Amino acid sequence: MTDENRQPLEETQEVADAVADDVAVSAFVTGGGPDADSPTFLQPGERPTFRTGAEQEWEPVDLALAQGWDPTPANIERARRQLEREGPAVIERIVP
Repeated sequence: MTDENRQPLEETQEVADAVADDVAVSAFVTGGGPDADSPTFLQPGERPTFRTGAEQEWEPVDLALAQGWDPTPANIERARRQLEREGPAVIERIVP
């Protein structure tokens, strides 16, 4: 199909089929934990707990990938040295 004959995506049959098959969001409500519509409030004086990426074990290859490096042996070794030198601080700096 050439560009001048291309139909807008919104007008394709695939989109019409997807819209026709739409399910109400309430069908997915499970009554689970807190979310944007039902937040959990802290008691006065209670401090929040935050979970960060550094709380889990990180492999050098994971750190290399998180930094956007290709997982070459040299980059993995560089990440291993960073983890060894800086510990969890390197994770905190790179992964929010």
